[in-house]
Amino acid sequence: MNIFDSKNRSQLLAGIIQEEYDLLVIGGGATGAGIALDAASRGMKTLLVEKGDFASGTSSKSTKLIHGGLRYLKQFEIALVREVGRERAVVHKLAPHLVVNEKMLLPLIKDGTYGKMMTALGLMVYDVLAGVESEDQRVMLSKKETIKQEPLLKEDILEGSGLYAEYRTDDARLSIEVMKTAATYGAHCLNYVEVRDFVYTDERVSGALCHDYLSGQDLSLKAKQVVSAAGPWVDELRAKNDSLEGKHLFLSKGVHIVLPHERFPLRQSVYFDMPDGRMVFAIPRGKITYVGTTDTQYFGDKNNPRTNIEDVEYLLHGTNLIFPNLALSLADVQSSWAGLRPLIHEEGKSASEISRKDEIFISPTDLISIAGGKLTGYRKMAERVVDVVAKRLDKKYDLKFKKCFTQEIVIKGGGFNNSAAVIAFSEQLAQTLAKYAIDPYQARYLVHNYGQQTTEIMKIFEQMEQKDTEGLALAELEFTLKNEMVHTAMDFFSRRTGRIYFDIQSIRELQESVLSKLKAYFAWDEERFTAEKAEVERSVFEASNFPPRHETENIPSL
Repeated sequence: MNIFDSKNRSQLLAGIIQEEYDLLVIGGGATGAGIALDAASRGMKTLLVEKGDFASGTSSKSTKLIHGGLRYLKQFEIALVREVGRERAVVHKLAPHLVVNEKMLLPLIKDGTYGKMMTALGLMVYDVLAGVESEDQRVMLSKKETIKQEPLLKEDILEGSGLYAEYRTDDARLSIEVMKTAATYGAHCLNYVEVRDFVYTDERVSGALCHDYLSGQDLSLKAKQVVSAAGPWVDELRAKNDSLEGKHLFLSKGVHIVLPHERFPLRQSVYFDMPDGRMVFAIPRGKITYVGTTDTQYFGDKNNPRTNIEDVEYLLHGTNLIFPNLALSLADVQSSWAGLRPLIHEEGKSASEISRKDEIFISPTDLISIAGGKLTGYRKMAERVVDVVAKRLDKKYDLKFKKCFTQEIVIKGGGFNNSAAVIAFSEQLAQTLAKYAIDPYQARYLVHNYGQQTTEIMKIFEQMEQKDTEGLALAELEFTLKNEMVHTAMDFFSRRTGRIYFDIQSIRELQESVLSKLKAYFAWDEERFTAEKAEVERSVFEASNFPPRHETENIPSL
């Protein structure tokens, strides 16, 4: 049975309530997906549940970079930089279509965060720690060379730049592909299943009481070990377990704004200074350029962090200072996203100063929780957690498991020898789509989202009567329904395709046909169809309209 086929869900549900799993993972983001893959590939009987859609929390709202964290050198977090820097190359090898080389330009400006000597030294140390291959190592550029590299930069404050190696990704797609890979090793994964309490045997956690939002069922799940990788909700689960003491989470909100590429026609990704001393990214991607991120303590609804007008004005102001000829305004912002970083609280430190290191908590009743960390380090975080689980299962149940080998497991859609093979595959697809007058953008988009799985989408498309861009999107929808556990329109428009961020206009164009296909596929009644349509319209509105901060966050008084 293909457990990621949306129509197999009821059969999967019926099976899991009969099983006792070695490991129950709570949370379907990058960390949870990584844990599921690591555990299942070692031979553990593994179940993962997520209360919303997969990657619907932090793991669809990052800066969408697999990066080494250059700024952490400034905070002397050498071990963190070394680990995540080296992980970039590992994940790129496993999924070169999803983790793509992205040279980053670091402009050096008068009285800026980084001076010439410190930048040259810092980038050299960065290359060494991250094990960067010689051809990708940093290059220091003069002012003239920098302007040639990126003409939009403000010349009179520019002193030169550093050009160094980074990688970009789609965080939600990476999380989902890792989870699908875990399923090939026997892991069971379910979205829209919320853990509401824990089951205890002899005063230790032995499972969870859950609610399935799609069927309305209450479920009792059994597991020898439970791990919470619930991101911003980790402390809520620790509270249910009566183990929320000592260290706790500090939620930091990060916002990105999306502008049409024709209004912000960057040639090159840029990491630049803001007036308050922070650094943000401007990254060109297909039809758009996005800018972010902010870093502010968050007190609002964890289920729906919003981009506020203050966030947008902050990012526009800083961007216009370093790219003054653009004269960007609120009217240019076509979409946005706001995500929460579940950091480990450190007394007296601001959001920007708190470490991005991960930490594992084990409660007196044996609930294991992991918090903190970065998208880039998801695989190593998973390895550390599963090492702990393996030792405990060995000690208590005399169960033996393999050592971690996820550094060798090709992620679904991968199988390319290198980046050049991805490009060649994309170019070949563009030629095929040209026969139907479909923009080459669609070829690049599909290959970077689905990799080798694009072939399956094209097989569906070739059998369809409608041979245009809309028909291609409907073929993509059919693939995700049968292979990626899509249950709602926003599962498709947001986490599977990223259209809500990178191509929001396409949602307006495809909304009716996608909703109609979903209605027929799931036999929705009119009430469900109307609710789905309203949810799409709400999501598009909230991505592109920005209230004042006080309307969406419960800001404590001084």
